[in-house]
Amino acid sequence: MKSPYSVHPSVAYIQNILANFRTKTGRTIDEWVALVKKKGPKTTAERRLWLKETHQLGTNYAWWIAERCEGKGMEDGDPDAYLAMAPQYVEAMFAGKKAVLKPLYDKLLALGLQIGPDVKACPCKTIVPLYRENVFAEIKPATNTRIDLGLALGKIARKVPARIEPISTAKGNRITHRIAIHSLDDVDDFVTRWMKTAYDAK
Repeated sequence: MKSPYSVHPSVAYIQNILANFRTKTGRTIDEWVALVKKKGPKTTAERRLWLKETHQLGTNYAWWIAERCEGKGMEDGDPDAYLAMAPQYVEAMFAGKKAVLKPLYDKLLALGLQIGPDVKACPCKTIVPLYRENVFAEIKPATNTRIDLGLALGKIARKVPARIEPISTAKGNRITHRIAIHSLDDVDDFVTRWMKTAYDAK
């Protein structure tokens, strides 16, 4: 069965960084990993600090190297590895008490993918953003009983009905509003219409 998920846009960004690691830092990431394992500290936190203080690397570079020393973060720059992890992100997101929200997620995901032919769902560890050229919506299990459907409505923020709540921490974020989803009945024509509005707004 074809996966409903697409490669997250950040993967291409990380691929570019990895390709230029030697230019930016003097070594490839594999060479850094070998150095850390040979001469660096033993814990991930200590390795990050050592890379920053001893080798003057930036936080992101130190993080990527330390993660790879532990065999983690490989999916960040590998499309195939990311697609293998994407369903696991979703599974973990809806584990335990949040498992009751999975049918709501499935319905919202199906709706989102039907909004337009270029929609891409790209799971992260805590949310599933939906992209066109940019992210226009995101599905987030906010509590054990509620999913927040986030929408990018910045251009029409003053025209939304009361059911659509502004996100107080949305400054600088494309996702500006949310619709609370508590049941399958909440995924109605209203949700469809406003998700399409966010999609059309780009």
